[in-house]
Amino acid sequence: MYLATGAFGALGAALAVWPLIDSMNPAADTLALSTIEADLSAVETGQRITVKWRGSPVFIDRRTDKQLQEAEAVDVSRLRDPQTDAERVIKPEWLVLVGICTHLGCVPLGQKPTDDRGDWGGWFCPCHGSHYDTSGRIRKGPAPTNLVVPVYEFLDDSTVKIG
Repeated sequence: MYLATGAFGALGAALAVWPLIDSMNPAADTLALSTIEADLSAVETGQRITVKWRGSPVFIDRRTDKQLQEAEAVDVSRLRDPQTDAERVIKPEWLVLVGICTHLGCVPLGQKPTDDRGDWGGWFCPCHGSHYDTSGRIRKGPAPTNLVVPVYEFLDDSTVKIG
């Protein structure tokens, strides 16, 4: 009798608490914004595009052979935030980065061909002088870490899903 009463009480408590726990899950509209798909079919080699994900810019760069060679040739032991280029990409030709400087949250320049791309040809944050290379790694300036690589996957040759 004690066992049945205890089990019934525990079940009742769980049923009473469940709506509170379930209310902590994100709303359906928030979940819908958690991923985006970007069509890359029109992006030419050497071109950079920007898409918006979770209210932040995401830089997608279709790198040239020269940019790939520069990114892979870096001695990572000399970097402030050491990461190889291979650790930052799924397909070497495509680089996907959250376009927010890791120093104070500015948006670095480098998406337009006329932008100042810094000393290493990647991105440059003019607010405080952070320079990023063609793999989005911090090379000079006050930024403490590399540009963030979001979770992403290629759905096919011309579509990337971010988030």
